[in-house]
Amino acid sequence: MSGSEQVVEFMKNLDHPLKEEIEEVRSIILSTDGKITEHIKWNAPSFCYEGEDRITFNLHGKGFIRLIFHCGAKVKVRKTKEPLILDSSGMLEWKAADRAIMKFTDKNDVIAKEEKLREIVIEWIKAI
Repeated sequence: MSGSEQVVEFMKNLDHPLKEEIEEVRSIILSTDGKITEHIKWNAPSFCYEGEDRITFNLHGKGFIRLIFHCGAKVKVRKTKEPLILDSSGMLEWKAADRAIMKFTDKNDVIAKEEKLREIVIEWIKAI
């Protein structure tokens, strides 16, 4: 089963109050760059760029979903402690210089953040 087929099957069976929002965020990410692929990793949809996991859903929150922006399972040592990208939107919660979280609470929140999400995805995959 291909990565995309894995995600389709996962989503078909997912029982989550924000399932529609998850699908919308998934669609936004995939439409940002044709080289972005998806599969299931860490029990959630995960997005790869050039074969490396870069963005992964965390679906365990109550009343929200999270997108985790990361540098993959095998983190490369960086020389700087500065955040990987400049987040002028203030929508990212930095957990480390190379790991950030973006939260979505409902459909209106996804719509409001769509443009900035696209910008962040582009910047993230360019920075790695």
